[in-house]
Amino acid sequence: MKFTVSSTELLKALVGVSKAIPTKTALPILENYLFVLNGGLLEITASDQDLTLRTSIEVDNTEEEGSITVPSRHITELLKALPDQPVTIRTVNDSSIECAWASGNSMLPYLPADDYPEIKSVGEDAEQVSVPAEILIEGISGTVYATADDEIRPAMNGIFFDIDTASTTLVASDSHKLICYTTEEFKSAVKASFILHKKPASVLRGALSKDDGDVQISFDSSTVLFQFGSTSMICRLVVGKYPKYRDVIPQNNANVLKIDRLQLLNTLRRVSVCANKASNHIKFDLKQGQIEISAQDLGFAIAAYEKVMCDYSGDDLTIGFKSTFLIEILSNMSCETVVMKFADSRRAALILPSEEEAASEKICGIIMPIMIS
Repeated sequence: MKFTVSSTELLKALVGVSKAIPTKTALPILENYLFVLNGGLLEITASDQDLTLRTSIEVDNTEEEGSITVPSRHITELLKALPDQPVTIRTVNDSSIECAWASGNSMLPYLPADDYPEIKSVGEDAEQVSVPAEILIEGISGTVYATADDEIRPAMNGIFFDIDTASTTLVASDSHKLICYTTEEFKSAVKASFILHKKPASVLRGALSKDDGDVQISFDSSTVLFQFGSTSMICRLVVGKYPKYRDVIPQNNANVLKIDRLQLLNTLRRVSVCANKASNHIKFDLKQGQIEISAQDLGFAIAAYEKVMCDYSGDDLTIGFKSTFLIEILSNMSCETVVMKFADSRRAALILPSEEEAASEKICGIIMPIMIS
């Protein structure tokens, strides 16, 4: 194998797939990149067997096509230390490669590509959909923070893609909060669904850019393939049945708070400084036209409250929340005015954009209250 490539372009490609290199593995060869040279194209693969990232770059002066696996840490650190210039990589013998640049060279070990595990992709019966990269980035960013770390219910550790003929909803929940992101720019000819674990979801969000155009998604019962630009990502899906999330979304909460989102968010941030660091409890006292938000930590004898004028209609209500959950939800919304709907102090509150912004804001959620003394 022999080829010449820009050191910067090769480094960019390696960094792009490096998230799939495992930190610990029983198969040392997975700590390597798989290089496959075919004509003027170099295909680079990284995998931990659950998540695989693959990309291709154009190279020059190709000789002796073939495939090898290269130590990821060594070649990445070498390229980071080089200024942008042509680098020639060639196999010297059955166990070494040479990386040569204008003023020097380096010898690195390699392992045969035949030892690299086979990467299983989706089957021929896979469902296929297409979605703009910008929408997928927005959907993952708006939901992934709400996933759980639940060993008993692994389905809760991922984002549920509920794909319909008119729209698609991405759902995440940790049983304390539930977030839904719904868009009509992502739909399919038939109803389908899958659960994407939060780790590959975060990797996918980082790998995508708004300039990638449409992302082609193919999935079967166990595997999903994302293709965008010159990159593809293959990963195992979470096996399990996602709860019927629509059944837990409140429909008739009669007590309605309408307030500027940033005003509420900043008030929560100020008041929660004095909340108990273990519980992060805050309290809402709602009355006609106003809300008082308070927090205290009796152990340190600190407390804070702030009164805010707002549009509230309903019964006088005192309800408690975990401030970190509420701050997360409000931070991941983009609307100017948010609406919170309450039933009472014991049942879930619904959070959604105001009616005027409902068409442009795709995120809504529910949050469970906490008992307050």
